[in-house]
Amino acid sequence: MRIVIKIGSSTLTHSTGMLNIRLVEKLCKVISDIKNSGHEVVLVSSGAVAMGLGKLNLTERPSDNPSRQALAAVGQCELMYTYDKLFGEYNHTVGQVLLTGNDISGGNRQNIENTLDRLLEMGAIPVINENDTVSLDEMEQLNALGDNDTLAAIVAVFVKADLLILLSDIDGMYTADPRKDPDAKLIHRIKNITDEIAAGAGGSGTNQGTGGMRTKINAAKIACGKGIDMVIANGDRPENLYDIMEGKEVGTYFEKKV
Repeated sequence: MRIVIKIGSSTLTHSTGMLNIRLVEKLCKVISDIKNSGHEVVLVSSGAVAMGLGKLNLTERPSDNPSRQALAAVGQCELMYTYDKLFGEYNHTVGQVLLTGNDISGGNRQNIENTLDRLLEMGAIPVINENDTVSLDEMEQLNALGDNDTLAAIVAVFVKADLLILLSDIDGMYTADPRKDPDAKLIHRIKNITDEIAAGAGGSGTNQGTGGMRTKINAAKIACGKGIDMVIANGDRPENLYDIMEGKEVGTYFEKKV
């Protein structure tokens, strides 16, 4: 299978903004093992700005664009250094791909697809993120790509993936926001995204993340509409990836349209 895995800032980092070392080490080990079993993996990773916060010992995101873009520049170095080191321990090579909304909507689509296909053919793991360092559109208007959830869905379409997995800080899609409603129930399988399901999606749940369930619903519409199954699962347990690959009931499974 060809799989796109997206992991968010709130999963990669502690509430301090510093890297969650134990979790990231485990994530890279599991992904490496899945790749060893014969699958192709593309990783869409948030975390540049959040890791820049931690690296520069700041406690909250600045409000001005130059500062946020500077954080992205510092954090992206840290992020790729970490992936290169950890995946390298299992003899896997990573390749960084930074994209903007203009890249996606402009005339670069074929170039992006060609590059990603060739990286996969060469056995590398493409690590993709929004180019927050130079792109004001993504910093000011996250809806340009819908954060990395929607970017992951677009990438899944580009590489003709079989499965898109969004690792989040929540177990899946609920009937209501479980942080606010104790009676909220986890929805294990969704065949069609109804207005009622979409209405249950909220915004970002943490200070480190910029996405939320609403962007994940948008990602599901994109992926499933192009014949790609999608799963939302809790990233706190990277071992969930094994269960997902084995077809076990984990998180929320969105069925592709056939």
